[in-house]
Amino acid sequence: MKYVIIVAGGSGTRMGAEMPKQFIEIGGKPILVHTIEQFLRFSPAIQVILVLPEKDFSIWNNISQKYYALIQSFTHSLILINGGASRFQSVKNGLNQIKTDNGLVAVHDGVRPFVALETIQKGFEVAQKNSTAVTCVSLKDSARMVLTDGNNVAVNRQDYRLIQTPQTFELNLMRKAFETPEQPFFTDCASVLEAAGEKITLIEGQYTNIKITTPEDLAWAEVLLRKNF
Repeated sequence: MKYVIIVAGGSGTRMGAEMPKQFIEIGGKPILVHTIEQFLRFSPAIQVILVLPEKDFSIWNNISQKYYALIQSFTHSLILINGGASRFQSVKNGLNQIKTDNGLVAVHDGVRPFVALETIQKGFEVAQKNSTAVTCVSLKDSARMVLTDGNNVAVNRQDYRLIQTPQTFELNLMRKAFETPEQPFFTDCASVLEAAGEKITLIEGQYTNIKITTPEDLAWAEVLLRKNF
C-alpha cells in the first residue's frame, strides 16, 4: 500500500497574501489542488492524507466542493486532518491516521505542485529497496560557510545537495522514528529518520520542483504552467 502525507500549513506571510499560500490560484486552480492532482495522476489508488490547520478546514471544504469530481476520482477517499504546531507534529498526526506498519509513505509539501511523476515513482521504488528515498538537487551557485566567529570560507558545492520533497520511507521505520522527542534540528523527515539511526538514500529531483513561498516563486510557477508542465 502506498500513502502520501501532504503537509500544507503555510500562512502566506512571505507571499504577502491575505490567504494561505497553498490556496492561491495558478492557472485557475489552487496550488494545493495542482499538488494533489499530480499524485492522482501517479496513482488513483494512493491514499492521500491532507494535513491542514483546523482554521483552514472551511477554505478546503469550499475548494473540495468545487473540485468534487477530482477528489472523488481517488480509489481511497482523501483524509483531512488537523496539523500540529510544527512540521514534525503535523507529519506525526498524519502517520497516526495510517493503521498499519506495512507499506510505503511519502511526505510532500502542499506548495510543490510541479513534482514530476517520475520523481514520485522513483521515490517509491528506491524506498522499497533501500527503506529511504529523499529527493534532492545539486547546487548551481558557489557556496560559502559562515563560521561562528562571523568569518566565512568557500566550500565545494559538489559536496552539498538542496533537499526537496517527496521524501519516501518504509512505514514501519517512519513510525518508529517519529516516536522520538522532537528536536530543533528536525527540519524535515530525513533529519528525523537520520536521528533515529537510519541511512538516508538520496534521489535526484528536478529544478522545476519548486516550493512556492514568495511572489517570485508565484511568477515562476505561472511560467511553468504556460510551458504545459
